[in-house]
Amino acid sequence: MAKPIIALMYDFDSTLSTTDMQEYDFIKNLEMTPKEFWQEAALYTKKYGVERILAYMYVMVKKCREKGIRLTEKYLNDCGKNIVFFKGVTTWFDRINEYANSIGAQVEHYIISSGTSEIVMGSEIAKYFKKIYGCKFLYDDNGEAIWPSMAINYTLKTQYIFRIGKGVLDEFDDDNLNKHSESRRIPYENMIYLGDGLTDIPCMKLLREKGGKSIALYPSGNKKRAKQLVEDKRINYVTVADYSPNSTLEKIIKMMIDNMVSYANLKDREEKQIAAFKKMTLEGTNED
Repeated sequence: MAKPIIALMYDFDSTLSTTDMQEYDFIKNLEMTPKEFWQEAALYTKKYGVERILAYMYVMVKKCREKGIRLTEKYLNDCGKNIVFFKGVTTWFDRINEYANSIGAQVEHYIISSGTSEIVMGSEIAKYFKKIYGCKFLYDDNGEAIWPSMAINYTLKTQYIFRIGKGVLDEFDDDNLNKHSESRRIPYENMIYLGDGLTDIPCMKLLREKGGKSIALYPSGNKKRAKQLVEDKRINYVTVADYSPNSTLEKIIKMMIDNMVSYANLKDREEKQIAAFKKMTLEGTNED
Protein backbone atom coordinates (compact mmCIF):
# COMPACT_ATOMS: atom_id res chain seq x y z
CA MET A 1 0.00 0.00 0.00
CA ALA A 2 1.03 3.64 -0.45
CA LYS A 3 2.62 5.40 2.49
CA PRO A 4 -0.03 7.05 4.69
CA ILE A 5 0.31 10.85 4.67
CA ILE A 6 0.18 12.59 8.04
CA ALA A 7 -0.37 16.34 8.33
CA LEU A 8 1.28 18.22 11.19
CA MET A 9 -0.34 21.65 11.37
CA TYR A 10 1.06 24.43 13.51
CA ASP A 11 0.00 27.79 14.79
CA PHE A 12 3.12 29.99 14.73
CA ASP A 13 3.15 32.69 17.39
CA SER A 14 3.95 31.24 20.84
CA THR A 15 3.70 27.74 19.35
CA LEU A 16 6.91 27.58 17.33
CA SER A 17 8.23 31.07 18.07
CA THR A 18 8.58 32.25 21.66
CA THR A 19 6.25 35.24 21.17
CA ASP A 20 4.37 37.09 18.40
CA MET A 21 6.44 37.25 15.21
CA GLN A 22 6.11 41.04 14.91
CA GLU A 23 7.84 41.53 18.26
CA TYR A 24 11.35 40.49 17.23
CA ASP A 25 12.22 43.14 14.64
CA PHE A 26 9.11 44.74 13.14
CA ILE A 27 7.80 46.50 16.24
CA LYS A 28 11.31 47.24 17.48
CA ASN A 29 12.05 49.04 14.20
CA LEU A 30 9.01 51.25 14.80
CA GLU A 31 10.57 52.30 18.12
CA MET A 32 7.48 51.03 19.92
CA THR A 33 7.01 48.48 22.64
CA PRO A 34 4.88 45.41 21.89
CA LYS A 35 2.33 46.71 24.41
CA GLU A 36 2.06 50.06 22.62
CA PHE A 37 1.65 48.42 19.21
CA TRP A 38 -1.02 45.93 20.23
CA GLN A 39 -2.90 48.55 22.26
CA GLU A 40 -3.10 50.82 19.20
CA ALA A 41 -4.40 47.92 17.11
CA ALA A 42 -6.98 47.13 19.80
CA LEU A 43 -8.09 50.77 19.76
CA TYR A 44 -9.19 50.51 16.13
CA THR A 45 -11.24 47.45 16.98
CA LYS A 46 -12.87 49.09 19.98
CA LYS A 47 -13.40 52.56 18.50
CA TYR A 48 -14.22 51.77 14.88
CA GLY A 49 -15.29 48.15 14.95
CA VAL A 50 -12.41 46.99 12.77
CA GLU A 51 -11.89 43.21 12.86
CA ARG A 52 -8.87 42.46 15.06
CA ILE A 53 -6.65 40.94 12.39
CA LEU A 54 -7.41 43.74 9.94
CA ALA A 55 -6.74 46.25 12.72
CA TYR A 56 -3.20 45.05 13.40
CA MET A 57 -2.46 44.91 9.66
CA TYR A 58 -3.70 48.50 9.27
CA VAL A 59 -1.45 49.63 12.12
CA MET A 60 1.52 47.92 10.44
CA VAL A 61 0.95 49.98 7.28
CA LYS A 62 0.15 53.19 9.16
CA LYS A 63 3.16 53.09 11.47
CA CYS A 64 5.60 52.27 8.68
CA ARG A 65 4.37 55.28 6.71
CA GLU A 66 4.80 57.50 9.76
CA LYS A 67 8.36 56.25 10.26
CA GLY A 68 9.27 56.43 6.59
CA ILE A 69 9.81 52.66 6.40
CA ARG A 70 9.10 51.05 3.02
CA LEU A 71 6.78 48.19 3.91
CA THR A 72 7.82 45.83 1.14
CA GLU A 73 7.66 42.05 0.94
CA LYS A 74 11.44 41.93 1.30
CA TYR A 75 11.33 44.14 4.39
CA LEU A 76 8.81 41.81 6.02
CA ASN A 77 10.91 38.78 5.03
CA ASP A 78 13.88 40.42 6.73
CA CYS A 79 11.80 40.90 9.88
CA GLY A 80 11.58 37.12 10.12
CA LYS A 81 15.30 36.47 10.18
CA ASN A 82 15.76 37.01 13.92
CA ILE A 83 12.73 35.11 15.19
CA VAL A 84 13.57 33.09 18.29
CA PHE A 85 12.11 29.60 18.38
CA PHE A 86 11.43 27.24 21.23
CA LYS A 87 14.14 24.75 22.05
CA GLY A 88 14.61 22.10 19.38
CA VAL A 89 12.40 23.67 16.70
CA THR A 90 15.13 24.15 14.08
CA THR A 91 15.97 20.42 14.02
CA TRP A 92 12.44 19.17 14.69
CA PHE A 93 11.21 18.79 11.12
CA ASP A 94 14.08 16.66 9.85
CA ARG A 95 13.86 14.42 12.92
CA ILE A 96 10.12 13.86 12.60
CA ASN A 97 10.33 13.29 8.85
CA GLU A 98 13.09 10.74 9.32
CA TYR A 99 11.15 8.87 11.99
CA ALA A 100 7.98 8.77 9.91
CA ASN A 101 9.87 7.47 6.88
CA SER A 102 11.47 4.75 9.00
CA ILE A 103 8.06 3.25 9.83
CA GLY A 104 6.50 3.69 6.42
CA ALA A 105 4.76 7.06 6.66
CA GLN A 106 5.10 10.49 5.08
CA VAL A 107 4.73 13.65 7.17
CA GLU A 108 3.81 17.03 5.73
CA HIS A 109 4.16 20.22 7.79
CA TYR A 110 1.81 23.21 7.47
CA ILE A 111 1.49 26.64 9.09
CA ILE A 112 -2.01 27.98 9.81
CA SER A 113 -1.49 31.39 11.41
CA SER A 114 -3.18 34.72 11.92
CA GLY A 115 0.28 36.23 11.81
CA THR A 116 2.03 37.78 8.81
CA SER A 117 2.86 35.24 6.11
CA GLU A 118 5.72 37.32 4.68
CA ILE A 119 7.47 37.38 8.05
CA VAL A 120 7.16 33.60 8.40
CA MET A 121 8.57 33.21 4.88
CA GLY A 122 11.70 35.03 5.99
CA SER A 123 12.33 32.75 8.96
CA GLU A 124 14.90 29.97 8.97
CA ILE A 125 12.25 27.25 9.22
CA ALA A 126 10.08 28.38 6.28
CA LYS A 127 11.67 25.79 3.98
CA TYR A 128 10.18 22.90 5.96
CA PHE A 129 6.52 23.68 5.26
CA LYS A 130 4.54 22.33 2.35
CA LYS A 131 2.27 25.36 2.64
CA ILE A 132 2.24 28.47 4.83
CA TYR A 133 -1.19 29.97 5.44
CA GLY A 134 -1.10 33.42 6.99
CA CYS A 135 -2.17 37.02 6.52
CA LYS A 136 -0.73 38.75 3.44
CA PHE A 137 -0.49 42.25 2.03
CA LEU A 138 -1.37 43.72 -1.36
CA TYR A 139 1.51 45.77 -2.82
CA ASP A 140 1.38 48.78 -5.15
CA ASP A 141 3.47 49.27 -8.29
CA ASN A 142 6.38 50.41 -6.13
CA GLY A 143 6.26 47.20 -4.11
CA GLU A 144 4.89 48.83 -0.94
CA ALA A 145 2.04 47.33 1.10
CA ILE A 146 -1.23 49.25 0.77
CA TRP A 147 -3.97 46.83 1.82
CA PRO A 148 -4.49 43.31 3.19
CA SER A 149 -4.81 40.73 0.42
CA MET A 150 -5.50 37.91 2.89
CA ALA A 151 -6.63 38.08 6.51
CA ILE A 152 -7.03 34.88 8.53
CA ASN A 153 -8.82 35.19 11.83
CA TYR A 154 -9.32 32.43 14.35
CA THR A 155 -12.46 30.86 12.91
CA LEU A 156 -11.24 31.18 9.31
CA LYS A 157 -8.28 28.99 10.24
CA THR A 158 -10.51 25.93 10.02
CA GLN A 159 -11.00 26.24 6.25
CA TYR A 160 -7.32 25.47 5.78
CA ILE A 161 -7.75 22.15 7.56
CA PHE A 162 -10.36 21.32 4.90
CA ARG A 163 -7.97 22.43 2.15
CA ILE A 164 -5.12 20.33 3.50
CA GLY A 165 -7.37 17.29 3.88
CA LYS A 166 -8.71 17.50 0.34
CA GLY A 167 -5.35 18.43 -1.16
CA VAL A 168 -6.69 21.75 -2.49
CA LEU A 169 -3.85 23.90 -1.19
CA ASP A 170 -4.41 26.99 -3.35
CA GLU A 171 -6.27 29.39 -1.05
CA PHE A 172 -8.17 30.84 -4.03
CA ASP A 173 -9.37 27.51 -5.43
CA ASP A 174 -12.86 27.38 -3.95
CA ASP A 175 -14.38 25.38 -6.80
CA ASN A 176 -12.38 22.23 -6.11
CA LEU A 177 -12.59 22.77 -2.36
CA ASN A 178 -16.37 22.71 -2.48
CA LYS A 179 -16.68 19.75 -4.85
CA HIS A 180 -18.19 16.68 -3.27
CA SER A 181 -15.67 13.89 -2.82
CA GLU A 182 -15.87 10.54 -1.05
CA SER A 183 -12.12 10.40 -0.48
CA ARG A 184 -9.66 12.77 1.12
CA ARG A 185 -5.94 13.03 0.39
CA ILE A 186 -5.31 13.20 4.14
CA PRO A 187 -8.09 11.84 6.36
CA TYR A 188 -8.91 13.66 9.59
CA GLU A 189 -7.57 10.79 11.65
CA ASN A 190 -4.13 11.51 10.12
CA MET A 191 -4.13 15.17 11.19
CA ILE A 192 -2.42 16.73 14.21
CA TYR A 193 -2.80 20.39 15.23
CA LEU A 194 -0.39 22.16 17.58
CA GLY A 195 -1.40 25.46 19.18
CA ASP A 196 -0.94 27.51 22.30
CA GLY A 197 -4.14 29.28 23.27
CA LEU A 198 -7.79 30.18 22.97
CA THR A 199 -7.35 31.46 19.41
CA ASP A 200 -6.64 27.88 18.33
CA ILE A 201 -9.89 26.49 19.74
CA PRO A 202 -11.82 26.31 16.41
CA CYS A 203 -9.11 24.14 14.82
CA MET A 204 -8.67 22.02 17.94
CA LYS A 205 -12.40 21.50 18.31
CA LEU A 206 -12.82 20.56 14.65
CA LEU A 207 -10.12 17.91 14.76
CA ARG A 208 -11.35 16.40 18.02
CA GLU A 209 -14.83 16.06 16.53
CA LYS A 210 -13.50 14.55 13.29
CA GLY A 211 -11.07 12.03 14.82
CA GLY A 212 -7.83 14.01 14.53
CA LYS A 213 -5.53 15.06 17.37
CA SER A 214 -4.83 18.40 19.04
CA ILE A 215 -1.93 19.32 21.29
CA ALA A 216 -1.74 22.41 23.51
CA LEU A 217 1.73 23.81 24.13
CA TYR A 218 2.85 26.23 26.81
CA PRO A 219 6.14 27.95 27.62
CA SER A 220 8.01 26.50 30.57
CA GLY A 221 6.59 27.87 33.80
CA ASN A 222 3.45 29.39 32.27
CA LYS A 223 0.49 26.99 32.07
CA LYS A 224 -2.26 29.60 32.25
CA ARG A 225 -3.54 29.51 28.65
CA ALA A 226 -3.15 25.75 28.31
CA LYS A 227 -5.07 25.23 31.55
CA GLN A 228 -8.21 26.72 30.01
CA LEU A 229 -7.94 24.42 26.99
CA VAL A 230 -7.66 21.41 29.29
CA GLU A 231 -10.65 22.47 31.38
CA ASP A 232 -12.76 23.04 28.27
CA LYS A 233 -11.76 19.61 26.88
CA ARG A 234 -10.53 21.05 23.60
CA ILE A 235 -7.35 18.98 23.31
CA ASN A 236 -5.95 15.46 23.42
CA TYR A 237 -2.61 16.30 25.01
CA VAL A 238 -0.86 19.19 26.73
CA THR A 239 2.86 19.66 27.23
CA VAL A 240 5.63 22.25 27.48
CA ALA A 241 6.78 23.81 24.19
CA ASP A 242 10.03 21.87 23.95
CA TYR A 243 10.80 20.29 20.58
CA SER A 244 14.11 18.77 21.66
CA PRO A 245 15.08 15.14 20.96
CA ASN A 246 13.39 12.80 23.48
CA SER A 247 11.18 15.61 24.80
CA THR A 248 7.64 14.79 25.90
CA LEU A 249 6.33 16.47 22.75
CA GLU A 250 8.52 14.35 20.48
CA LYS A 251 7.44 11.17 22.27
CA ILE A 252 3.76 12.11 21.92
CA ILE A 253 4.09 12.90 18.22
CA LYS A 254 5.95 9.65 17.54
CA MET A 255 3.27 7.63 19.34
CA MET A 256 0.60 9.40 17.31
CA ILE A 257 2.45 8.60 14.09
CA ASP A 258 2.81 4.96 15.20
CA ASN A 259 -0.94 4.70 15.82
CA MET A 260 -1.81 6.37 12.53
CA VAL A 261 0.41 4.01 10.58
CA SER A 262 -1.04 0.97 12.41
CA TYR A 263 -4.58 2.15 11.73
CA ALA A 264 -3.79 2.77 8.04
CA ASN A 265 -2.30 -0.72 7.72
CA LEU A 266 -5.29 -2.30 9.44
CA LYS A 267 -7.71 -0.36 7.26
CA ASP A 268 -5.84 -1.41 4.12
CA ARG A 269 -5.93 -5.06 5.16
CA GLU A 270 -9.61 -4.82 6.00
CA GLU A 271 -10.44 -3.40 2.57
CA LYS A 272 -8.41 -6.09 0.81
CA GLN A 273 -10.05 -8.90 2.75
CA ILE A 274 -13.52 -7.55 2.12
CA ALA A 275 -12.72 -7.24 -1.59
CA ALA A 276 -11.37 -10.79 -1.65
CA PHE A 277 -14.48 -12.09 0.12
CA LYS A 278 -16.75 -10.38 -2.37
CA LYS A 279 -14.77 -11.85 -5.23
CA MET A 280 -15.03 -15.40 -3.79
CA THR A 281 -18.76 -14.92 -3.28
CA LEU A 282 -19.26 -13.88 -6.87
CA GLU A 283 -17.18 -16.82 -8.12
CA GLY A 284 -18.99 -19.27 -5.87
CA THR A 285 -15.81 -20.26 -4.01
CA ASN A 286 -16.19 -21.81 -0.54
CA GLU A 287 -12.67 -21.12 0.72
CA ASP A 288 -12.39 -19.97 4.33
